[in-house]
Amino acid sequence: MPVADKVYGGTNGQEQSGRLRRLWPIHLWVGLGLGAVFWPVNWCLPGLRTHWAFFPLWLGYCLTVDGLVALRKGHSLLVRNGRAYVGLFLVSAPAWWLFELFNLRTQNWMYHGVEHFSDLAYFVLCTVSFSTVIPAVFGSAELAGTFGWLRRLGPGPVVVPSRPLLLALFVSGWAMLALLLAWPQYFFPFVWGAVYCILEPINVWRRQPSLLDYTARGDWRPVLALSVGCLICAWFWEMWNYYSYPKWSYQIPYVGFLHLFEMPFAVLLEVALQPCGWFAAYMGTALTSDIDLSFRNLGGTAVHREPVRPSSGTLTTTVTATKVSST
Repeated sequence: MPVADKVYGGTNGQEQSGRLRRLWPIHLWVGLGLGAVFWPVNWCLPGLRTHWAFFPLWLGYCLTVDGLVALRKGHSLLVRNGRAYVGLFLVSAPAWWLFELFNLRTQNWMYHGVEHFSDLAYFVLCTVSFSTVIPAVFGSAELAGTFGWLRRLGPGPVVVPSRPLLLALFVSGWAMLALLLAWPQYFFPFVWGAVYCILEPINVWRRQPSLLDYTARGDWRPVLALSVGCLICAWFWEMWNYYSYPKWSYQIPYVGFLHLFEMPFAVLLEVALQPCGWFAAYMGTALTSDIDLSFRNLGGTAVHREPVRPSSGTLTTTVTATKVSST
């Protein structure tokens, strides 16, 4: 079952029933407890505190959001596959460090209080904190996917992953990256789109899941769910950051006004694009494992992504025919 189906809430009636619809999952209680403790810690304690309190606060957010999804759908990322959920944390840190490398050139955001830490301590603390980004966004996206208005959306424009389109995306991604690095003061918005444009064609060429699998049939719900999920996260990122220390702030050329806490509102347009790049990166790595299968009358291989259980709901299978015989 493709992960994007689960992100935007592709469920049937049976999935809406069950005990989890009536009982609050334990990890939801744990998440709420962590938030209740570490929110005031991040805001109210004097001196340095966020460097050690950030991770438990955002772990609480991740567990709370995942628990709400389980409460609404009867299952969630954590409930379906605990190992894959942990994998989100492992992939998240290096993914965000990539954007930190870009920021060395663009200087769009800065961290206050880093002078109190050695280089090694700074790296370790940042890595632990960055590990919560993708779990928070993907969990929020799956929660957004349970919203009725999003699930009821009809078909949109059909965008098929044709060879010319994939090549255009791939070349555009590298061009955006080159412009970003050459003239960051003008092309800094490309930091999010470049990653997606480079990785999405690679996923298609490697026959890995991609957002284009859904736009090819006019289904834009996964894209919208990811964007809405990231905007939800942005609210909590910026709100909790505002009274924290250490903290971050922004210096954005030309649009550094009308702020959401520390973030200029114009940056929210970029924020909505972030998860597309993360989704493209994650689909090509952590969720897949090659398992040899034998097909009836045919030999071949397939990619087994998750166990299929009676409660899994609708199973969507994508088949690519590489050779067709007339006999």
